[in-house]
Amino acid sequence: MNELHDPRLPEGTIVDAWRRTQESLPLISPRRKQELQLLVVGTGLAGASAAATLAEQGYQVRVISFHDSPRRAHSVAAQGGINAARPMAVDGDSISRLFVDTLRGGDFRAREAGCQRLAEISSSIIDQCVAQGVPFAREYGGTLATRSFGGALVSRTFYARGQTGQQLLYGAYQALMRQVALGRVELLCRRDVLEIIKVDGVARGVVCRDLLSGALEVHTAQAVLLATGGYSNVYFLSTNALKSNTSAIWRAHCQGALFANPCFTQIHPTCIPSGDTYQSKLTLMSESLRNDGRVWLSACSGDTRPANEIPDAERDYFLERQYPAYGNMVPRDVASRRARELCNAGHGVGPGGRSVYLDLRDAIMSQGREVIEARYGNLLEMYERITGEDAFTTPMRIYPAPHYTMGGLWVDYHLMSSIPGLFVLGEANFSEHGANRLGASALMQGLADGYFIAPATVTAWLAGHPTPHIAVDHPACLEALARVRGRIELLLQEVGTRSVDSFHRELGAVMIDRCGISRDADGLRNGLVEVALLEQHFHSEVSVPGGAQGPNPELEKALRVDDFFSLAKLMLRDALAREESCGAHFREEHQTEEGEALRDDENFAHIAAWEYRDSAEPIRHAEALNFTSLTPSKRSYQ
Repeated sequence: MNELHDPRLPEGTIVDAWRRTQESLPLISPRRKQELQLLVVGTGLAGASAAATLAEQGYQVRVISFHDSPRRAHSVAAQGGINAARPMAVDGDSISRLFVDTLRGGDFRAREAGCQRLAEISSSIIDQCVAQGVPFAREYGGTLATRSFGGALVSRTFYARGQTGQQLLYGAYQALMRQVALGRVELLCRRDVLEIIKVDGVARGVVCRDLLSGALEVHTAQAVLLATGGYSNVYFLSTNALKSNTSAIWRAHCQGALFANPCFTQIHPTCIPSGDTYQSKLTLMSESLRNDGRVWLSACSGDTRPANEIPDAERDYFLERQYPAYGNMVPRDVASRRARELCNAGHGVGPGGRSVYLDLRDAIMSQGREVIEARYGNLLEMYERITGEDAFTTPMRIYPAPHYTMGGLWVDYHLMSSIPGLFVLGEANFSEHGANRLGASALMQGLADGYFIAPATVTAWLAGHPTPHIAVDHPACLEALARVRGRIELLLQEVGTRSVDSFHRELGAVMIDRCGISRDADGLRNGLVEVALLEQHFHSEVSVPGGAQGPNPELEKALRVDDFFSLAKLMLRDALAREESCGAHFREEHQTEEGEALRDDENFAHIAAWEYRDSAEPIRHAEALNFTSLTPSKRSYQ
């Protein structure tokens, strides 16, 4: 294990560390900003908000989107809400409580300073979004409404029915398009970023493929911002959009950007179970449903009775039984493990016994159907469309599924990766969520990075690092272009008989089995062998029809699945090296008598950051986590 270079954490107390950092950051004159070009990759919440804000400051911004419109970025699918330490209910919430819940919810595997900054900024995010017209739910008197989410005992989650991500993204989108109309942002859609360009060790651009023409393009800038989301699609079946991938951050990793905590992957407990062998994705049911719904199974294993025929006395409300303080609102990792344990013990329902009940009956009886329908109507309508079942009259069936990734490219306090000039925002970085993200905190982090942090830190870096313009025919650009062209030509040469999807599906099955809700040493070692063998078969047996010119969705898939193989091996290595259980990383060998995660703070209170080496084992670096404001303690939700 090697020591990591300076993460640039602020000195002194963390309470006002971000304010002090901001005040000390150098600035650039408005006139000078107009001469500088920035490149933003990704148009979800983090990317759209960063691009809009940087353009508002005066920079020339070029934005690259995988989608035909920024509005189609995966942020649009977030449902339940956004956390903020902005107490609306009389429940004792505060910035310090949000800080504690975030650090504790992540099982003390995040930086204190980052968690504190996120809590401090959270209230300003709500102000920003309200000013943009985001239609947050309101009480009768006009005040903003809130609800509870997992891992918290207060009501701090602001929401727009079950469409919070969509409405927040539309707010950021309109801010972005305003800058497009003003000529400060150039928006390029339907591009897939396939390589990072470095000049003298500094990130200066990207190579991307036009998904309509097939043409390879070179784009250069004074700094590059990656906001391309997470990598849960390595599991094949996940709650992510089908085209969510890891190509941009993985290419950055191959160019020298350290990859932090790749095994920290979140399995969401509230998803509609898979119903078909050839299903291509899973659908999330918002965690907010656990705010009013009760999770249960029959107390008798093998019970085949319809849910409504099982009397209350024979129902096991297992989360309420095991965690009386938090009940159904325990964090996601806890809820997922407990659901899987009971299903494995024969108490599960539905096909293969791979579901638990989420029951709104008591909430409907106490609050009225109209209230529940107003709160969750669109979610319940979506559930009925997919399953054919009415959640108002029959308990919903849910099961854990891959969702969010807490791992990602390592960044310092300024959101800059280990490649100078390369900033990483939102889910693409390893974030402030430690080993387990609290529900409704993803949107908070993405907007904090985009609206408030990156605009300050990118400016500071540019102020101290003169970066002259480089032409698209610079030798570094031509070399990067050649690397991409070589990858594409190699894949198109494959003359096998198997589809890309068949390999992706098989890879996903290995990963969910070996590196899913729980892991163990033997399974992880076997997983490494299985993935390596599958990768060999992929390069000898895959069929990639079509050519490099024009639209070719099979080539798109082949490029990202090729990256998924390498990422999967890194996830398995990281999980094997971390000999402890913490948050969503649950090693069967390391658990308490009660079946809870057993941390090893003496040996693993650090961020693991992996260095890529071509044709060699990656090198594991460590950034020590120092706790000055909150002493690590056993995470208990009893």
